[in-house]
Amino acid sequence: MKTSLGHLTYCSNIHPGERWDDHFDALKASIPSIRQSLAPHKPFGIGLRVAGLASKDLLLETNLRPFQEWLKDQNAYVFTMNGFPYGGFHDTRVKENVHAPDWIQPERRDYTLRLFQILSKLLPEGMRGSISTSPLTYRHWCPQESTRTEAFQQATHHILEVVLALIQINQETGQVLHLNLEPEPDGLLENSTEFIAWFNDQLLFDGVPYLVQKAGLNEAEAEAALRTHVQVCYDVCHFAVEFENQTQAIDLFEQEGIGIGKIQISSALKVDFEDQIEEKLELLQRFDEPTYLHQVVAKHQDTLLKYPDLNTALWEADPTGQWRIHYHVPLFLEQYGLLQSTQQDIIQVLNRQKRKPFTEHLEVETYTWGVLPSESQLPITESITREMKWVLDHIELGTRIDLN
Repeated sequence: MKTSLGHLTYCSNIHPGERWDDHFDALKASIPSIRQSLAPHKPFGIGLRVAGLASKDLLLETNLRPFQEWLKDQNAYVFTMNGFPYGGFHDTRVKENVHAPDWIQPERRDYTLRLFQILSKLLPEGMRGSISTSPLTYRHWCPQESTRTEAFQQATHHILEVVLALIQINQETGQVLHLNLEPEPDGLLENSTEFIAWFNDQLLFDGVPYLVQKAGLNEAEAEAALRTHVQVCYDVCHFAVEFENQTQAIDLFEQEGIGIGKIQISSALKVDFEDQIEEKLELLQRFDEPTYLHQVVAKHQDTLLKYPDLNTALWEADPTGQWRIHYHVPLFLEQYGLLQSTQQDIIQVLNRQKRKPFTEHLEVETYTWGVLPSESQLPITESITREMKWVLDHIELGTRIDLN
């Protein structure tokens, strides 16, 4: 939906399924009631997640046409898509395989091209479209410097092939579509510093001559096309886990001329080991589950120690200082008993967007409902609505709503 800060939606990766029929059934079951609760008389934006198999299904006219008609009937529209998880994302072990296929493999390029074909056909006239994607690959899959260099080169080449297609779409339709890479702990691009270094030293360095040759652009036009079509997916949880100052990171991207295509509004777990250490460790064990990666960054004085998953940290880390855990916990809660969330980071980002807007797309991305401790679980549509209301309240009123 359109708000004073941009188009706001929730990411439908919260719904299970790998085929389009599963995705569509989930949308039909959820969107009408969520829309009725939040914006019954306004067009309702959808952040669409389409799995790899489903992307092939949806390109078929027999599936695309009914979806377009349903969107019209529901007064709904698609302006952003989540192209990060390719395969199953619920009720299965995801962990590091959320990166597979990675950008080293042509399957990731081909999948992303299918998503852009779909988005081009769904996007309302005059609106920009975005697709978020993985930070190239999983860092631990290429631990040596030589393999990491090769990974950067091959992944960047595949991204440039997508950019070439986006330039062609723009020339044919006038649509501006952008691919938003999502820095994440243990991704090949983890944080703002690594993203900026890759963008300047690899993407622009390789991409300008590539587009001069392949697209017939001059160097200035090629650089402008890269800055238009490759941007950042700013996942607040991820930057919080990396202990980045949110405002400074956003300012730095702006200073470097790197666009932020989408904010993913998400919250991480946080624990301060100042006291009640055993009780806090016991609570953390309840969040150790087998589906998703829960990378941990522990800050001891000025040192950051990184662990690939919560179970590793619980076994190996010294419980001192502050831990931040990649979990995408509910936005509207700041306290989980003795544990906390990084909710204040979200407020900081939204306040920066209010003060000096830097993107048009905002997407709530809380997808861990099914693996949270039971006291944090609610029916799915109620959970989504509650998240969206919390964000809307901060956007429009600047205060938190009482949801009890």
